[in-house]
Amino acid sequence: MTTGSEIRQLFILSRAQLRDAAARILGCRQRAEDVVQDAYLKLADGIEELQILNPGAYLFQLVRNLAIDRHRRSAFELQVFAPEDDGLHVGSAAATPEANAIHTQHLVLVARALSGLPERTRAAFELHRLGGKTQREVAADLGISTTLVNFMIRDAMLCCRDALRAA
Repeated sequence: MTTGSEIRQLFILSRAQLRDAAARILGCRQRAEDVVQDAYLKLADGIEELQILNPGAYLFQLVRNLAIDRHRRSAFELQVFAPEDDGLHVGSAAATPEANAIHTQHLVLVARALSGLPERTRAAFELHRLGGKTQREVAADLGISTTLVNFMIRDAMLCCRDALRAA
C-alpha cells in the first residue's frame, strides 16, 4: 500500500506525462493543464482513505477519465450553445415581400378604423401612441382630464384591435 504523501509526490513527478496524456485526449495543452490541476485537487481530497495498489496506473486513469469527461462536456456545450454568429445568417420573416404586404394591409385597416373615431379621441390616441406624449401632456394639449384621455386611448386601441380581428 502507498501512503497519501507518496501518491502526491508521484503525482508531482509524473505531472508532465499526465498533462501529455490529457492533451492527447483534449487536443489542447491549456485544457490538459486544467484537467491535471482538477485531478490533483480530486486526489488531495480524501487520498488518505484510499488504498491504492498501483498508484501510477491510478493517476493516469484518474487524469484520463477527467479528460474524457471534459471533452464530452465541451462537445455537448458546442451543440447546445451555438456561437452567436450562427444566428446572423437566419433570414428575417419581416423582410419578406409577403410580410411587408401584410403589414401594409394592417396599417390601412388601422388608419380606416382611426378615421371613424371622433376627432378628439383620434387626436388623443395619435398624440400619445404616435407622438410619444404622456397622458398628462395630451390632457393639457386638448384641455381635458387625464382620466378622459385614458378612456379615449383605450377606446381607440379597442377600435384598432377590432378592425384587425375582423380582417
